[in-house]
Amino acid sequence: MPLDEFLLKSHLPVIQDWPKPGVQFRDITPLFRNPKAARHITDELVLRYMDSDITHIAALEARGFLLGSNLAYALNKPLILLRKAGKLPGAVDHLEYSSEYAQGRLELQKDSFKPGDKVLIVDDVLATGQTLYAAAQLIHDQGATITEIATIVDLSSLGGREHLTNSDLPTFSLLVLED
Repeated sequence: MPLDEFLLKSHLPVIQDWPKPGVQFRDITPLFRNPKAARHITDELVLRYMDSDITHIAALEARGFLLGSNLAYALNKPLILLRKAGKLPGAVDHLEYSSEYAQGRLELQKDSFKPGDKVLIVDDVLATGQTLYAAAQLIHDQGATITEIATIVDLSSLGGREHLTNSDLPTFSLLVLED
């Protein structure tokens, strides 16, 4: 089944000046309000990874959880959540990062991964790549290998793909947008 770019692009509005002035925010929530678009996204990614050797799905808060839970279910893999500061119980590993419009702290429960684990990281949008890079570092520090980072959209003008690939982190996005 070929990727239906028109379907996906028609459900990705740009919200000007959100969450702060000067930011053009790509809102993915309409993709999940449309069952056909949501199923299309999940099916495309399941087909990509169904024969891979990944052992875990790692999803970033919060919109990555939507994609991660669908993939973990369809691929019958454990789902590990990477969350914002203070959202996970128990002992956590953490890393500070800067995104295109904010500072943040990403947390991962200790002992979520072990050496030999092969992880697919999923999130909604690849922008500058800073949040995904922080996630990869946390997972790597627990001994796992990053197989790939998958997103719905790559905002190529922000340079995230280059940042991640220059750091030896393979990436895949269903859509690459030049704006």
